[in-house]
Amino acid sequence: MKTVTLAKGALIGALFLLPVQAHANQANMKTAGLTSQPIGHYNFCQSNPGECSQRSGRSQPMTLTRKAWRQILEVNQAVNRSIEPRTDMEIFGVEEHWTYPQSVGDCEDYVLLKRNMLMRAGFKAADLLITVVRQPDGSGHAVLTVRTDLGDYILDNMRDKVLLWSDTEYTFLKRQSSRHSGRWIKLKHSRPTTVGSIRRN
Repeated sequence: MKTVTLAKGALIGALFLLPVQAHANQANMKTAGLTSQPIGHYNFCQSNPGECSQRSGRSQPMTLTRKAWRQILEVNQAVNRSIEPRTDMEIFGVEEHWTYPQSVGDCEDYVLLKRNMLMRAGFKAADLLITVVRQPDGSGHAVLTVRTDLGDYILDNMRDKVLLWSDTEYTFLKRQSSRHSGRWIKLKHSRPTTVGSIRRN
C-alpha cells in the first residue's frame, strides 16, 4: 500500500508540469511514405474493422493541454500496472496475436488498450498511432505514439514515464498513418539519445 501511495504521489506531482517544447528537429518524427502493415495488425483489423477504418484529413497534431497530459500519464501507468507481460506464444500458442488484454498481454496488446482508453477519453485516432521500433538488442517492440504540438510522445509498457520519441533508446521503423488507421508509413529514424535501463517486455 505504501508503494502505491508513493507512486501515486509522484504521478500527481508530474501532472502539473507540461513538457517543454522540444527542438524542431527532434519534436516530431519524419515520415517516408506508405509501407507494409504488420501481420498482427492486419489480423486484428479483420476482427475489429472499426478500429482500422478511421480517417482524418487533419494534418496538425493535437494541442497538448495540462488535462490531456494528465490523461496520457494516468492511462500509461494504469495499463502498465494492470496487465502482466506475457508473450503471444505463452498466452495463445502462436507467434503473433494482437488483441485487447484482460490481465496478461504482450507489447502490442498494451498499445491497443492504451489507444482505446485514450480514444474513449476524447483523443483522436489521428494522434494515437501504433508504432513499431527496434530495441538496442535488435529485437522488435511496439509502443504508442501520441502526436502533439510539443512533439511525439511514447507510451511504453516497459516504463511508466512518458518520453519524447527522441529521448528513447529505440530505432523507429514504422507506424500507423495519421490519415487512415488501417495503413502504415515508414519512419525516417535517427539515432536517439541513450537513456537508463528499463524492464524487459
